[in-house]
Amino acid sequence: MVPSDAGGGLMRGDLLSEPVEGLDEALAVVDSFDEALVAGLLRPGPAQAAAVAGLAAAVAGTPLAARVTEAAEKASAGTAGEDHFVALAAARSALLGSVHDALTQRIDEAVGRPVEEAADPAPEQAAPEQAGNLLVAARSWLGDLARSGWRGIDHELVAGCAPVVSAMLPDPGMRRRAALLDGFAAELAASCPGATLERVPVRRWADLWSRALLLTVPGSAGVRPAVAVTGRLLPLGVDVQEHATAVQAQVHAVFEPADGGTPRLVRAGVSAPKPDTVVGAGLWQLLRPRMSLLAAVSEGRAMELDAMLATAEGDLLWNDERARAGEPADAFATARVMLSAATAARVAPLDRHPVRIAVPVLLEGYAVHSEEDGLAFGLAGRLLAVDTDRIPAAGPLTPEAVAASHACVGLLRWDAGQFVLQPLAVETTVRKKAVAVHAGAWAGGTTDKAGVRAEKAATDAVAVLRERAGRLLRK
Repeated sequence: MVPSDAGGGLMRGDLLSEPVEGLDEALAVVDSFDEALVAGLLRPGPAQAAAVAGLAAAVAGTPLAARVTEAAEKASAGTAGEDHFVALAAARSALLGSVHDALTQRIDEAVGRPVEEAADPAPEQAAPEQAGNLLVAARSWLGDLARSGWRGIDHELVAGCAPVVSAMLPDPGMRRRAALLDGFAAELAASCPGATLERVPVRRWADLWSRALLLTVPGSAGVRPAVAVTGRLLPLGVDVQEHATAVQAQVHAVFEPADGGTPRLVRAGVSAPKPDTVVGAGLWQLLRPRMSLLAAVSEGRAMELDAMLATAEGDLLWNDERARAGEPADAFATARVMLSAATAARVAPLDRHPVRIAVPVLLEGYAVHSEEDGLAFGLAGRLLAVDTDRIPAAGPLTPEAVAASHACVGLLRWDAGQFVLQPLAVETTVRKKAVAVHAGAWAGGTTDKAGVRAEKAATDAVAVLRERAGRLLRK
């Protein structure tokens, strides 16, 4: 556990294991409503009616109360319309948002970090009539899903989303919604028929359903305000998220304004489509050309930003023309000196969800415990679970390196009812010398034998795919 004057650690590790008042009750209401969606709300039974009524009761006394109460009554009678489902989705989102806020407040208390005031999202510009019709069509399809339930889905029902997605994709302002609907429909299609499913991803599909519904409300996916910032960017680590057909790298960093203002926690992300044959260190080949920051992370350097756009939520809208490589900057030195003093931006209202929690922290002086289900760090007599499954294969960081470490920069997350730590980098001792191992060490290139082999395999795979694509285009 880091002492209070060390700069970046968990000051009150005990707070992370203490219960949060009202948390279990809020999650229980959400779980009950999610279970009601499994069988569907076309002919709700007593248990489903009680779950919907419980959702309405949970938001009593809030501005949502009247609309959600009406929606719950209609849903319990099996006569809910699309607007009623939107109200229920809003209530569910509000409950999960309150869970998010309670958990982030607990993290703020544990870390002792200042927090920026929440910023109101910018309203979306008036949508043309065609876009409005598409939102109505998407809402209708999502309403049909709610009535059928996850056990009632079939290929015909799921295919109803395809025309909506196809009509949305040409409009840049609708692509965020189209991507969500398309991905959701693909998951459902791969699980049809729902009646034969051995296991339903209850929380995940309810999350996707409710978020998609809320995005059908005009103005919900508006462009958020961004301001130009100038100063020094000090990377902390890279979080890699890989899918069969896409990959994303998100760099977590401290931004130090040139005008001497308070340092801020920021993120810069880059993503790319990928073939499923490109894995491991080969992923960086797809991402490097899109962001010079990855090379700086690999080399352990800061970057100087000149009028780079940044949102109120702490996301940098990366533009290579607005950045240049700076002086060497060690991630652990940055964490020890600046991490606890850097302000953390609040999440936009629509994005408030426990799964979004990813707070950079520094831990030192912990004891490593090997548990049956993985590693844990001992902090002031309490254990903090370490999520080694999130360590990417695209770097040299391994669970073994984490187990041998004495300092760790990571992301504090919430998963399965507890706080967990996702390591981004660790310090360990090799031949009596402190050595840092970073998950993003190969982002800008590597001489490591394993990394070189993976990069070569990825190069060969991409070359073959390009050659095949060229043949098809020539025909």
